[in-house]
Amino acid sequence: MAVYKRIMLKVSGEVLAGEKGFGFDYATASSVAAVVKKCRDEGVQIGVVVGGGNYWRGRAHKDMNKSKADSIGMLATTMNALALSDAFENAGVKTKVMSAIDMPKIAELFTAEKAVEYLENGYTLVFACGTGNPCFSTDSGAALRGVEIGADIFFKSTNVDGVYDKDPNRYPDAIKYDTLTQSELLAKGLGVMDASAAAICRENGLDALVFNLNDPENIVRAVRGESVGTVVKSN
Repeated sequence: MAVYKRIMLKVSGEVLAGEKGFGFDYATASSVAAVVKKCRDEGVQIGVVVGGGNYWRGRAHKDMNKSKADSIGMLATTMNALALSDAFENAGVKTKVMSAIDMPKIAELFTAEKAVEYLENGYTLVFACGTGNPCFSTDSGAALRGVEIGADIFFKSTNVDGVYDKDPNRYPDAIKYDTLTQSELLAKGLGVMDASAAAICRENGLDALVFNLNDPENIVRAVRGESVGTVVKSN
């Protein structure tokens, strides 16, 4: 049984690339959609922020203007949002794509009031373009949207099973945290989410859960309150 009414889920572009490592893997998206459907069937309202790293990350060249590079990244998240929403619809999940940037023939412009209305009417939302501003990651976009829609928790999915004191893929002696606070996350310099996202969560009382999305069923386990990943308290 679900312990959360409304969640904000961040899905990275790297996850959506699947084993290919680049582009959009529909089978991976379908597996995420299947577990989102399970959560919806348990009455959970879901907003999803997608990254764009499967298509674009940072600047293509050191001389490239950062604002323009970030704008390209926002367009990459829009491609992912549209493709993921299609996978959701094929899984039987009613979906709306909302964008931080006005593009009326592609997605609806985000407003918090309309987003909450859609959630309460059974739609799962996929948010594109992060915050709509350069210099902010989609982690920050997810934290911000989570606050704006009144999410109970921010689910930050990664390729590891929680937060460690150092990179577990490089250091076998890395120690996993079961719980910590956003202040500790910032003070220790743990790079699981950027400082802006951590600060948004801390200052607005939004707890986060960091977990591994290589097994999409972890979303269902987390929604049911099972021990998955690392809980990062807002304070």
